[in-house]
Amino acid sequence: MKKHMQKLLLALLGSAAVFSGSTAMAATFNDVFQAAAQMNAQAKRSQAKIDDLTEETRRLLNEYKTVLKEVEGLKVYNRQLEKQIGNQEQEMLQLAASIDEVTIIERQITPLMLRMIDGLEQFVELDSPFLLDERRGRVERLREMMDRADVAVSEKFSQVFRAFQIENEYGRTMETYPTTIQIDGIDRKVDILKVGRIALVYQTPDGAETGMFNPGTREYESVDNSYQASVRQGIRMARQQASIDMLSLPVVGAGAAQ
Repeated sequence: MKKHMQKLLLALLGSAAVFSGSTAMAATFNDVFQAAAQMNAQAKRSQAKIDDLTEETRRLLNEYKTVLKEVEGLKVYNRQLEKQIGNQEQEMLQLAASIDEVTIIERQITPLMLRMIDGLEQFVELDSPFLLDERRGRVERLREMMDRADVAVSEKFSQVFRAFQIENEYGRTMETYPTTIQIDGIDRKVDILKVGRIALVYQTPDGAETGMFNPGTREYESVDNSYQASVRQGIRMARQQASIDMLSLPVVGAGAAQ
């Protein structure tokens, strides 16, 4: 642009030198310089516009590249979301199937638990009458729990199963506790000694009377004094007042019990 302006200026100056005198030449030079200055100013403005357009084009190009990167990132993100949604839909189908299976199991297991509680209650009543209040209370709490809607079926089954475990553990434990029993129709305060489910014996606090529960007659009966010391020692052992040792206790045989 500048070289073109210089060539044009020289041509104008040559023309002015040929066709004008000295005074006219001065006027012509002024006109030429003014025209050259205007053209130069116009050229600068044009160049400035070109520079602005170039910068704007560069900015728009950078923005376009940035948008392209964001679009590509969104495409990758959308593909990942599609995979996740597909997996979640599959899990929902599996969960729905599991819920259906649980519903079927719940319908089957609830009657089973009720039968288990009935069986447990019958067992307690037919078993030796030790810790009856505690054992009957446990059965009653199970029945109340079965009517509750805020207790999960899994927790209900866990509690019923635990009650059976406790009854099973009674067959391996030695326990003693004070209670009141009927002996010959008379209420007597005694200390009960339970040795597993092998023997259920009693002794009055003063040690004057010792006896046992007869499963055949379902009644407590006194025994001779030969068991007095052994039963007293068993009570001390159950209270952890004496070390575990062999005991001689009255036991009714299976034939007699029948």
